[in-house]
Amino acid sequence: MDEKSLETLEAWCKAREFCLYIYKEVLPRLPAEEKWNLGQQLRRAALSIPANIAEGYGRFYYQDNVRFCYNARGSLQKCVSHLIVAAEMQFILKAQCVSLRLDAEKLTMLVNGNIGYLKKSKQGGDEPGARYAVREVGELYEAEQDIPELETPAPVSNNE
Repeated sequence: MDEKSLETLEAWCKAREFCLYIYKEVLPRLPAEEKWNLGQQLRRAALSIPANIAEGYGRFYYQDNVRFCYNARGSLQKCVSHLIVAAEMQFILKAQCVSLRLDAEKLTMLVNGNIGYLKKSKQGGDEPGARYAVREVGELYEAEQDIPELETPAPVSNNE
């Protein structure tokens, strides 16, 4: 294994652990009728956290990496929202939800720290193409000044 690899990134490691806990300890506790509703949403949000960190890590430019870290942070908050609902519906214990929310706060701090590091170090920022950006220039459409009004057709009566 390389000295610098995804497995050495603490934010990814903790996100993976968080995701595995959701899969092993939370999802099995959901009632059968929630397996395809709340369960599916929770599964996708939890899996998205380490996946977005990993995808950002694999990008060359730090701006891409930062963007994927933002996505991971958003998925984490979505996961927390689902956990709160699961606790309020008494699908999981309140204590388990509190513990997971504390883990989520720590994970948020790790992701934020990674974002700060990436912005400060600007890895890939001096490489060819790093300064290119896509932005809109001017108006895409011009409206004509004199647009004739459409005539409204007379209603059709079924009694004729």
